[in-house]
Amino acid sequence: MPPFSYLDHLECSECKQCFSADGVQTFCPNCQAPLGAVYDIAMIKKNLSFSEFTTRPGRMWRWHELLPVKDPQKIVSLGEGDTPILHLPRIGAALGLMHLYLKDEGTNPTHCFKARGLSAAVSKAVELGIREFVIPTAGNAGASLASYCARVGLPAYIFMPKDTPEVNIRQCKASHAGLTLVDGLINDAGAMAREEAKGKNWFDVSTFKEPYRLEGKKTMGLEIAEHFKSDLPEIILYPAGGGTGLVGIWKAFQELIQFGWLDDTHLPKMVAVQSTGCAPIVKAWQEGKDHCDVWQNANTIAFGIRVPKSFADRMIMRVIRESGGSAIAVDDTDILKAQETLATQEGIFACPEGAATLAALQKLREHEEITTDSKILLLNTGSGLLNQDLP
Repeated sequence: MPPFSYLDHLECSECKQCFSADGVQTFCPNCQAPLGAVYDIAMIKKNLSFSEFTTRPGRMWRWHELLPVKDPQKIVSLGEGDTPILHLPRIGAALGLMHLYLKDEGTNPTHCFKARGLSAAVSKAVELGIREFVIPTAGNAGASLASYCARVGLPAYIFMPKDTPEVNIRQCKASHAGLTLVDGLINDAGAMAREEAKGKNWFDVSTFKEPYRLEGKKTMGLEIAEHFKSDLPEIILYPAGGGTGLVGIWKAFQELIQFGWLDDTHLPKMVAVQSTGCAPIVKAWQEGKDHCDVWQNANTIAFGIRVPKSFADRMIMRVIRESGGSAIAVDDTDILKAQETLATQEGIFACPEGAATLAALQKLREHEEITTDSKILLLNTGSGLLNQDLP
């Protein structure tokens, strides 16, 4: 009987040292860098074809051979994945773009793309015997962790800024998670979470501090490849805070190439979108750096990208450069206008982070070589309902 997962081992994103996937792992102790899951390429090429995934039920977990859980009984799912890719004809016409699309992650069970990563991370942790979880969060990831832990009856301890949207706070409380509100930003929440976790068996599922949230986010890339087949978008605009989704989508494309299921000649340019109030990736890109400095006094209505520095900043910068992409910042006023445009012109109530990608596209359209025939994909990472506190 073929294995449920072809996960082989983990590999440091910097020094390439290998780690076992059969025990609990966090990040590389030598490089202080994220670990990535590596699959058995030879066996996948021998036993699988890309087409067979398209006829399966099961939403995200229909890709189980390319995901980390080896025992199907350990999967913790709320029906995440298989979110729609929608053509935007009215906005496209206004911008002079015939092929403008949006992938709407707001239709996930926790109303955002965090559901994918937390389903994968919690499932693998449960398989490895972990029973308590902790996370610092800008809001959505904490609410998603609370939901997935409630699903399997395990405790979650959430640390989030006091000014997090009220709906995220209510989501955590509804799931009876242990919730601590922190003065400051997500990095301050992280510091408090680490301090409170000392001497306890809490497993940290912070962005890139464990290997498997990335695998869940990777499935967005698998779905994009499935939808567009060999004719992938020329540009993918992604709202980058911690950057898991940006790196995950690119990881999916790279794996599909390794498996022989995707041509490497026409891969999308990955564009990281941030707010002018918190743009460490954009600053690093403009300065030609391979890492990001901590952004001081971060402030934006797009809480999900209010991340002063990502733990995976080097990975993010590599993806941007390898793809021939770029990084761009937009201000909050333009984000709110883009959110209104998506709602009134296409009926999509996007979160501010997702709306930022449209604002960035409008900016790129003015200054970049984007033709009428260019195929563009925006990533809306969550529902606008998660930000009801906004004006």
